[in-house]
Amino acid sequence: MPTATAPRKAKQAGKDTRVFARISSGDKRLIEKAAALNGQSVGAFVIAQARTAASELLKEHSVIRLNGEESRRLVKALLAPPRPPTAAMKRAWKQYRETVISDVNPDSEKVRRRLSSK
Repeated sequence: MPTATAPRKAKQAGKDTRVFARISSGDKRLIEKAAALNGQSVGAFVIAQARTAASELLKEHSVIRLNGEESRRLVKALLAPPRPPTAAMKRAWKQYRETVISDVNPDSEKVRRRLSSK
C-alpha cells in the first residue's frame, strides 16, 4: 500500500536568500506576540516590518524638506543673478579646457592631437 507523503511547499519566486539574526529571548517573544496579533508568521511579520522601515528610511533620505525660511533663502538664491567667477573657478575652468576632451570643448581637437603624438 503506497504511503501518502505531504506535499512539498513550492519555492516562492524571488525568495532565494536567507537573513539570519541573533536576538534576545525577550525580543523574540515580543516579535512573536506582535506577529500573532497581526495574523502573520514571525518570518512574514519581520520581513514586512523590515521592508516598511527600509522603504520609509530610503524615502526620507531622497526628499529634502525645507522650513519657510530655508525655502525663501533657496528661492532667493535661485532667482539672484549669477556671481562673477572667482579666480579659483577661472583657473579650474582653464585647466579643464586644456586637459579634458569633450564634444563641447572647441579646443579638444588640439588636445586630441597632442595626446595622439605622444
